[in-house]
Amino acid sequence: MTPEIVYEDNHVLVAVKPAGVLSQSDGSGAPDILNIIKDYIKVRDNKPGNVYLGLIHRLDRNVEGVMVFAKTSKAASRLSEQVRNRKVTKKYRAEVTGTLSNKSGTLTNYLLKNEKTNITKVFDRDPGIKDAKLSTLDYEVMEEKTFQGKATTWVDVKLGTGRSHQIRVQFAHIGHPLVGDVKYKGPADGGKIHLQSYLIGFFHPVTKEYMEYTLFS
Repeated sequence: MTPEIVYEDNHVLVAVKPAGVLSQSDGSGAPDILNIIKDYIKVRDNKPGNVYLGLIHRLDRNVEGVMVFAKTSKAASRLSEQVRNRKVTKKYRAEVTGTLSNKSGTLTNYLLKNEKTNITKVFDRDPGIKDAKLSTLDYEVMEEKTFQGKATTWVDVKLGTGRSHQIRVQFAHIGHPLVGDVKYKGPADGGKIHLQSYLIGFFHPVTKEYMEYTLFS
């Protein structure tokens, strides 16, 4: 597979992860975007040794989206710090079931992921459990549509935090699971989840310039 590279310099690389491809290897042998890009660079640049590429963040397997990678350990450290300090902008588009009563809003919950089942549980208040993490997102209604004859809503989502399955589980918790997200009780669509990570913005780890890239650029 030839990766779709949106931007690249000596320090960072921005690429599109297709739906159905892992962010990084899980040991199953399924394709992952990290190794796809590393293999591509190794051949393209005729590199004899290992290619360094730092994974800064992840996307769920069935989610398409833009991702930023680090090409040096220093860039990886600085980009990871931006993620921790919530200086990285991430925007998503999602199709949720039903019609939302509010045209915009904020969802705030505590999320706890079960690593064995790969399912995230939602709490309205702090459950007092060590690994339960405060999670927030802002949404705005884009348009109302239908799927299989039932009402749906496309929303623009900006993450305040980047938790596993966050968008999927927070909307499911308020009764609006994503179309295609059968894990959280959404209607099936052939294994495809109606969710795109369409924008990522960050400060360049060396020049400090703010950079922003989308699926549509």
